[in-house]
Amino acid sequence: MPDCPCRASRPLLSAAAVSLPARSASSPLVLRARRACALTALVLALLPAVDAQAQGTDFELRGMPLIAPKEAWDAPEPWRTDRFYFQFAYYTWHFHYDPDHQQSYLFDMEYRFDKYWLEGQWIAGLSLFQNSFGQFSQYAYGALQWRPWQEYPKAYVKVSAGLLHGYSGEYRDKIPFNHYEVAPAIIPSVGYCWSRYCGEFVLLGANAALFTIGMTVP
Repeated sequence: MPDCPCRASRPLLSAAAVSLPARSASSPLVLRARRACALTALVLALLPAVDAQAQGTDFELRGMPLIAPKEAWDAPEPWRTDRFYFQFAYYTWHFHYDPDHQQSYLFDMEYRFDKYWLEGQWIAGLSLFQNSFGQFSQYAYGALQWRPWQEYPKAYVKVSAGLLHGYSGEYRDKIPFNHYEVAPAIIPSVGYCWSRYCGEFVLLGANAALFTIGMTVP
């Protein structure tokens, strides 16, 4: 523990108090999580401006309302028109037993552009999660989302591709192409929405699957 200028003026300070470990809030894991969340918030705040500029419409960050207009919240098909989507994983299904496996927890944030390619909607997102070996990990990605069934327009298929980071140490080779602890990944999923609430089944290669629930926001 670094020397404190006031130690000499407080002789009654016990040795036990002096030797207390640093607060867990300053641990590298927590600091990395805070930085990732701050970066994500900044990126998600700027994405609407980028989207508006691409569409040739005006958008000002200064004076921007924090809450979407009432008509956006009253949209008849919010799962189709809302721009933001937030979801979390509540269960991980591992296909093969490994004594090192732990339950994964994931928080995912997406921005859905009003742009389409190959009939799919463009999406940008970031996932923050604890992987199957208890390590804090991140997945930054772009994705395309389709609604291929006219009879069931609330159902969708999504395929994301991006970079995965966080599998390190003895677990580095648990995912392919992870020689530098950053690996490419392609992740398919299927989902269904009830108004603004959605559920997804996310396939993680041949190893596991995630079940998520989330909510769209204008």
